[in-house]
Amino acid sequence: MESNLTLALVLVATLGIATQWLAWRFHQPAIVLLLVAGLLVGPVLGWLHPSQDFGNLLHPIIRLGVAIILFEGGLNLRLHELREAATGVKRLVSVGVVLSWGLGSAAAHLIGGLSWPVALVFGAITVVTGPTVIMPMLRQARLNRRPASYLKWEGIINDPVGALLAVVVFQYFISTEANAGFSRVMAGLAVALVAAALLGVGTGQLLGAAFRRGYVPEFLKGPVLFAAVLLIYIVANLVQNEAGLMAATVFGISMGNQRLAAINEIRRYKEYMTVLLVSGVFIILTADLDPGVLAQLDWRSGALLAALVFLVRPTVVLLATWGAGMSWQERALVAWIAPRGIVAAAVAAVFAPEMVAHGYADASVLVPLVFSLILITVVLHGLSIHRLALWLGLASTRRNGILIVGASPWTVELARVLQDLKVPVLIVDQSWDRLKPARLSGLRVSFGEILSESSEESLELNDIGYLLASSYNDAYNALVCTRFAPELGRNRVFQLRLHARDEDDPRALVHTMRGQVVFDEQATYDELMRRHYQGWRFQKTRLTEAYGYEDFRRDCPADALHMVVVRDNGDVVFQSPKTPVKPRTGDAVVCFLKEPEPLQLRPDTGLPGKLPADPKVAES
Repeated sequence: MESNLTLALVLVATLGIATQWLAWRFHQPAIVLLLVAGLLVGPVLGWLHPSQDFGNLLHPIIRLGVAIILFEGGLNLRLHELREAATGVKRLVSVGVVLSWGLGSAAAHLIGGLSWPVALVFGAITVVTGPTVIMPMLRQARLNRRPASYLKWEGIINDPVGALLAVVVFQYFISTEANAGFSRVMAGLAVALVAAALLGVGTGQLLGAAFRRGYVPEFLKGPVLFAAVLLIYIVANLVQNEAGLMAATVFGISMGNQRLAAINEIRRYKEYMTVLLVSGVFIILTADLDPGVLAQLDWRSGALLAALVFLVRPTVVLLATWGAGMSWQERALVAWIAPRGIVAAAVAAVFAPEMVAHGYADASVLVPLVFSLILITVVLHGLSIHRLALWLGLASTRRNGILIVGASPWTVELARVLQDLKVPVLIVDQSWDRLKPARLSGLRVSFGEILSESSEESLELNDIGYLLASSYNDAYNALVCTRFAPELGRNRVFQLRLHARDEDDPRALVHTMRGQVVFDEQATYDELMRRHYQGWRFQKTRLTEAYGYEDFRRDCPADALHMVVVRDNGDVVFQSPKTPVKPRTGDAVVCFLKEPEPLQLRPDTGLPGKLPADPKVAES
């Protein structure tokens, strides 16, 4: 038993991370590949049998994993995002929940043929659009900030709300058999909400104060939060079943909006853990799926699922967001995207057998219905979100844009050349005077401090894939690179040299605290500015079959600085001393070189050539 459990854990962890890497490498929706991987190792190949391998630990593992995932989701919910999309989000998590429950329940009864008690529980479960599936989709889709905020807030808030609603409805129908009134059930709901809010906010404020006053050392902050999430989840569940998910979410929101100095490190710590948990839990659930269960569904079940996806969800969003200040494109995207995930599956798996035991025989189809809905929405929405967002103008085509921090004459010139090559460029600086030439050239600019909260709120960076920190302050460049490295990747953040020092020089900035050094060893800030004022200019050259890289090298001056290669597919590669790039046919090479002096005609011959040093020579 212990051997099987160990092998199962290793298989789930390895397969989950490998699937995430494949999704990143081939630009595919991670959640769809995780679904396929779980089905392969479970029902198809029979390598993994979660119910047998994990035994009684299966449901506790899933529930605790979901609590941590919801906490991490709450940790990433910024209140400034809510301010920007406040009306739409409020409608989706209030009016939208009621409409979704009502219309979903009606469809389950009228189309699916379920009894009203089972239909109402099913409708409550389908309210859930969890972050376990929506967050990987958003990461892959590269949506604009506003539509991403709508989907993220709705998913993270509705996840515990839907689970709690399902609990209340379930307990109402079970309790009525024991002559418990409606008021008692509603009182239980009120107690659950108050307990979740008090536990989440209270613990968040308490830990925030402890962090600020230094009562918790840096190396323990992540583990303390991890333990606190589990404790809050258990305590809230003791007050009201499934209230723990709400408490974990509120705790995350409370911690994430306190301006704690260590919050970014905490977010990264939790993000790493969440990637592993989402991958593992989703593989476990899909691997545990019994194909025979799905065979219980008939044509009415198929019609119900189609109605939920193509009729109920669009109707709910269109009605709930009427007059909410959302564009029709945003409403159309949100109306289509509503994947169900782990929480819906877990709640259905718990309630179905209990309802059957209490005499609701048709509750036996709850599990196959919910799992079928998960499979359908994950595949349909995972494969279509990016294409639909592109068609609606709510996402970037690709992430090949360059964020240049620090405007100067030569960075503006470089940005012009890159823009001519169809590479998106954004220049950020704190000086209007330095930004003026870029603005007059039609370049995209932003005035302000790139590290400020206002820039984080206002800048649209979904098309940015690279960073070039090019200010005259070496430490500031390093700080900017450190800030954006977790989002863009260490191999995509670059900074200029300030001094022509060797990287092993003990007086230089430690390499772990800065971006990659870009361009040539000679390409310091002062040297680039000096050459610019001496008349050096950027030149772009497209390599072809007839004019290849060797021809280009032959014609290019020896002292030219090779800076950027733009691949024929739009990808950008910065030249670096440690990783020199060899361009290929179809690539565009951007160099910084001295502009050749115009040819002059010799007065003695009338042909191009250098003028003699002594005018008398020309006369002779």
